[in-house]
Amino acid sequence: MTNELSPIILRAIDSTYTFIVINLEGTVIYLNHNYAKLLGIPREKALGKSITQLLPNLKLKKVLATGKEEKGILVTFFNKTKQTEYTMVCNNFPIYEEEEIVGAISTTTFTNLEELNLINQEITKLKEVNETYRNQLNELRDNRYSLNNVLGDSPAMQELKELVLKIANSNLSILITGETGTGKEVFANAIHQLSSRSENPFVKINCAAIPKDLLESELFGYSEGAFSGAAKGGKIGRFELANGGTILLDEIGEMPLSLQSKLLRVIQERELVRVGGLKTIKLNVRLICNTNKNLEEMVAEGKFREDLYYRINVVELPLPPLREHLEDIPILCQHFIETSNKSNGLNVTSIHPDVYPFLQSYRWKGNIRELEHCMERACVMCGSGELQVEHFKFLIPRIEKEKEQRNEQTFLPHATLKSKKNEYEKEEILKALAITKGNKSAAAKYLNISRSVFYTKLKAYDLL
Repeated sequence: MTNELSPIILRAIDSTYTFIVINLEGTVIYLNHNYAKLLGIPREKALGKSITQLLPNLKLKKVLATGKEEKGILVTFFNKTKQTEYTMVCNNFPIYEEEEIVGAISTTTFTNLEELNLINQEITKLKEVNETYRNQLNELRDNRYSLNNVLGDSPAMQELKELVLKIANSNLSILITGETGTGKEVFANAIHQLSSRSENPFVKINCAAIPKDLLESELFGYSEGAFSGAAKGGKIGRFELANGGTILLDEIGEMPLSLQSKLLRVIQERELVRVGGLKTIKLNVRLICNTNKNLEEMVAEGKFREDLYYRINVVELPLPPLREHLEDIPILCQHFIETSNKSNGLNVTSIHPDVYPFLQSYRWKGNIRELEHCMERACVMCGSGELQVEHFKFLIPRIEKEKEQRNEQTFLPHATLKSKKNEYEKEEILKALAITKGNKSAAAKYLNISRSVFYTKLKAYDLL
């Protein structure tokens, strides 16, 4: 047997370090010490066994049948001693003698088992990340027509839906603006799902939720040894994870100025270099940004880069506050009754018509999110049957306090010409918003003032 094996083994030893060899019948005729240790069995027990019995995932007999090599295939091995699985990158090659296939060899890309374990840990992490985004993708597929999840039939909401349908399948950068609780992330999900990138990753990152000194490495990743405590092998960033898909930068207004310049370069050049790295990574990512801040004012104050603002704001999607489309409250309430029933095991059937005027008398500073929480609380208090005004008693103090504040502003004892002018100006602004169906840019144009001045007045009159 030694004479028969020597030429094949010598060729294998010349080409690799970790290897297993089979003959033309698919029988294991040699494997080295590291391979036996990897499998957790004595070498002698492996010899003479069929490769399909010993390593069914390796598919080395396929190489015998086709005569074609296979490189870079992922194979899961089971160590019988440790009762542990390892996933490795393997390369399978046919072995020829005088142009005839006499066997096949499989090698790994590792030089020692310690290195194998480290790389296996990285592969496990990548598999977990892949599974996360696979689950996200399945959720999106379950809501195939996700624009239907954007609730509201008011003119303002219909106009926004029409705009989304026009821009979703483009590669344009989109800035979604609006107060907290207006549904910015819901619109971002709809845009991604309606785009040609819908089957690729949709990666979200909240710029306000991550410490500023860690945000750069989260966005762009880092190389091994980039800083003290950096993980061995480095870490992939959110932009790389989103390659081929869409990235959502939530609360973009919270991004520090020092990082804005690097983000601008990444957007312009469509490539990045990891923190502490040298390799350039090409990107194909659709960018969506969310903010509840007035970025134009921040630009004027030097808190946000003007060039970055115009890069991310190719198309602006301004979401109106709930107080500007109160007619959508009934459809929103019906939806929140359904979700509350499911999440809390309730049986609320409907809502009395008298409740709607009560809810529409409130300004909803927390917008749709505040309405959702109030509806859930009322549903829990009701339990089953029809929601009545009495189930919303907790809202009365808020409504009364709000009315008092409005009265204080309207009936000032020292009313002057300036206050009357302000009152008239506020009425004109509300009129312009009504005419333009809540479109702030169009309202500013209607009043013949700049958008920055318009937003300043909205803030001054508590209309934001």
